[in-house]
Amino acid sequence: MEQTLTPILTLHETEDDRKQDFHPTTFEEYLGQKELKEKLALYTTAARMRNEPLDHLLLFGPPGLGKTTLSQIMAHVMNVDIKICSGPMLERTGDLVAILSSLEPRAILFIDEIHRMPIAVEEVLYSAMEHFRVDVIIGQGAGAQSINLPIHPFTLIGATTKSGMLSAPLRSRFGITERLDFYTEDELQAIIKQSAQFLHTPLTDESALLIARCSRGTPRIAKKIMRRVRDFAQVHNNNSAPHELVVKALRFLGIDDEGLSAVDHKILQILITNFDGGPAGLETLASLIGEDSATIEEVYEPFLMRKGYLERTARGRQIPYKVLPYLKSIYYGQKTVF
Repeated sequence: MEQTLTPILTLHETEDDRKQDFHPTTFEEYLGQKELKEKLALYTTAARMRNEPLDHLLLFGPPGLGKTTLSQIMAHVMNVDIKICSGPMLERTGDLVAILSSLEPRAILFIDEIHRMPIAVEEVLYSAMEHFRVDVIIGQGAGAQSINLPIHPFTLIGATTKSGMLSAPLRSRFGITERLDFYTEDELQAIIKQSAQFLHTPLTDESALLIARCSRGTPRIAKKIMRRVRDFAQVHNNNSAPHELVVKALRFLGIDDEGLSAVDHKILQILITNFDGGPAGLETLASLIGEDSATIEEVYEPFLMRKGYLERTARGRQIPYKVLPYLKSIYYGQKTVF
């Protein structure tokens, strides 16, 4: 199956991308998200048997969990084209109309970060999703005319990391809504071993599990760490990656055994040493750490909260009471966190 791309598409898989890492093309090759995978496999198989487009699908969840990959697999299973674009890049209604009018029958249009589309562009989707028609304005001023053009039946797959920011009219037009959850360590271990085999850098189960623990529940991070471990092994050990080398590579990358980065440690250390565990305001933390508040809130805090090392309160960020003595024993008197 050949993917169709347009000049404005921003997320697509090239041959160079495939050389960097393994990209599954079937549900069997896709590891993790077992329940979701079973649902999507059933939906796509049924749609293909009826020779109909799949119902419109909304995938939401944190970044890096495989929303784009799943969409590409669905297109492969249904043997249809897929066009991939990003919501913020659809600045004008004409951009979306051009894509919709060029879709082949039963094709998939994948829009990443769909909640960031301009309202005017979003409204074009309403009639396209429900009636497979789009309104086109021809001319300007008093002589402008609205023409209703038919388009081929298609499937819209919208992906978002912030489902709450999606407008109610758009959300209601999706027939299927599914969430992607963070991966377990066992699932990430299998993904890392799959990636390591593709990169010709075999790992032991112990090493793969160590990398899995450092991957924040996210396959994208797991694969990124694996590529850096491959670089480290290639330079220092003739592309062989025994467990001791993997440990050294993670230290080189500034990641400890729990997956905490230097910034994670800095957040905890400042809360402990400057505020005796907190609470402290987000903007105050951002100023002391040297990161912007949005990055701390979206990148670092979710993982620290899942680890049980941080909590958000009405008064600010603070260390949970039950882990406070443990973290104090680590950070008091230390000049470095590694």
